[in-house]
Amino acid sequence: MDLLQFRWFGGWLVSSVKVLMTETWDTIADWYVERVRTGSAMHEFARDVLLDGLPADLDGQRILDLGCGEGLITRALALRGGSVVGIDPSPRMIGHAQTAEQASPSGALYAVDDGASPATVAAGSVEWVTAGLSLNNVPDLAAAIRAVRRVLVPGGRLVFTIPHPCFEAPHARWSLGADEPPGRVVGNYFAEGFWRSVNPVGARRAGNQHRMLSTYVTSLVEHGFVIESVAEPAPDARVVGEHPLRAGLPPFLLVSGLRS
Repeated sequence: MDLLQFRWFGGWLVSSVKVLMTETWDTIADWYVERVRTGSAMHEFARDVLLDGLPADLDGQRILDLGCGEGLITRALALRGGSVVGIDPSPRMIGHAQTAEQASPSGALYAVDDGASPATVAAGSVEWVTAGLSLNNVPDLAAAIRAVRRVLVPGGRLVFTIPHPCFEAPHARWSLGADEPPGRVVGNYFAEGFWRSVNPVGARRAGNQHRMLSTYVTSLVEHGFVIESVAEPAPDARVVGEHPLRAGLPPFLLVSGLRS
């Protein structure tokens, strides 16, 4: 144990102990699901940002939701008429998604599977792949992009969001204005690789793969995708209400690519 810290996160003073952490998406699944389903402005905004990158009517469209977690986006896609399968490597997350589907059927299907080498999805079987805040959790980005290309039909599209890499680099933190102006203090943006947040109420305590924005763009181009759009949506009133310091920063990056 190194240090007991007290920091502000989203308006709450919390303590954290810097230790060698071994959290995974399975171990934080119950906490994560409760947070998402009891009202999280950031998760709702992330969902809406991704959905804004797809047609409002998805009737007859086949969709793979890669890294679906507890199914927040998967259910929304199914309710737009899409034929949706959500995959995630966390059995506990998929269990929560299936329980939600049983309680309120949307037509979505789920499977435990690895987004970098999906064994449950056939080649050329979907028109869309969505990845909401999931590619930043995949250790091998190139393998994941190749897998996406394999399952998409020619002319199919990948639409994904990631935490904005410019502001969610390892060791980025919030300045509260004591010795420096209030705002976001970013660490080493160029330090790509796996890292864990010490925030005890943050999902990235389970780990995150930091990559530069250019790494995502280059990987798409190298694997035969035409980039159609890149967006940095400003946080909405819900997010600013929960996290006032985010008012001037885009929390997420939204990218849409066409399979050539």
